[in-house]
Amino acid sequence: MAKREMRKAIETGCPDGFQYMHPLMVKNFGQWKTHDHPRPGVLRHIAKSGDSIWTVRAGTQRILDVFTLRQLCDIGDRYADGSVRFTIRSNIEYMVADEEKVSPLITALETAGFVVGGTGNSVAMISHTQGWLHCDIPGTDASGVVKAMMDELIDEFKNCNMPNRVHITTSCCQINCGGQGDIAINVQHTKPPRINHDLVANVCERPSVVARCPVAAIRPAQVNGKPTLEVDEKKCICCGACYPPCPPMQINDPEHTKLAIWVGGNHSNARSKPSFQKLVASGIPNNPPRWPEATAIVKRILRCYKEDARDWERVNDWIDRIGWPRFFELTGLPFTKYHIDNWRGARKSLNASSYVRI
Repeated sequence: MAKREMRKAIETGCPDGFQYMHPLMVKNFGQWKTHDHPRPGVLRHIAKSGDSIWTVRAGTQRILDVFTLRQLCDIGDRYADGSVRFTIRSNIEYMVADEEKVSPLITALETAGFVVGGTGNSVAMISHTQGWLHCDIPGTDASGVVKAMMDELIDEFKNCNMPNRVHITTSCCQINCGGQGDIAINVQHTKPPRINHDLVANVCERPSVVARCPVAAIRPAQVNGKPTLEVDEKKCICCGACYPPCPPMQINDPEHTKLAIWVGGNHSNARSKPSFQKLVASGIPNNPPRWPEATAIVKRILRCYKEDARDWERVNDWIDRIGWPRFFELTGLPFTKYHIDNWRGARKSLNASSYVRI
């Protein structure tokens, strides 16, 4: 009996990454012995077979145009081995099997205006959310904040002078798609949404909007005989979650939309337990195009961390050691009762449960 031919798998999700990997990486997959860090922006991985591969990392913007992509690929074809990858923080990495190619590659990247760095104990490239370009609910331009801050922090990206790696994130709304970071810059709405009652019935699916509110602050209503929605401002936490399904509930405001800075977020459990980030500065002016007030606070926190932290302490480890009172004393940031909430007793700090009780 003839062997039945197996049905060919239907490719879904991410494509097979091996077809894009450097040949030496495929050959030694899972067989790496050690790695070292010859200079900022360069890593060397050594396999058990004795093969070595060098990785050169350069910072790029998250939203790339086709001309920049072609330029980066041309550099890879000419000076590297034609294999590249992008990191989760929007850096591009070139892999080369010959150490003699490293210096010409770095020179080519820097001549083209790309900054080599972001490895070891440096300030990594700031990750950010979509911002005004793609997101439907942005309160600020997250990519603009990143550009303004990285212009000020570029020396910390190029060098490895920090006690440990520093991850900074930005988010253009309070949903915080940017995720946790050692330092996070998020939008902070300070007023409940303003409702255009004439448009709600035509634009919004009201049950979905009611269900989306995390603190049950929205309920159906009638205004001038038209079906609409109303907000219980005593419950509202100004998160902006109602705005995507209902644009007439406008929460963005040039005066009342601010920035807030959080610190101490950490996913890793290498040296301590993972930790949530905590609020340390709020009500910062959302002041494009350079956001000088937010940038100054971030630089102040980094300077104190750099001067006071011990080797290999992440920001959360440093704060755990010195304590929050000392942190605010060193940074000179004002402390209020709203800061460093650890979510114990959140029923009081968030005003209401998400469950509706009849």
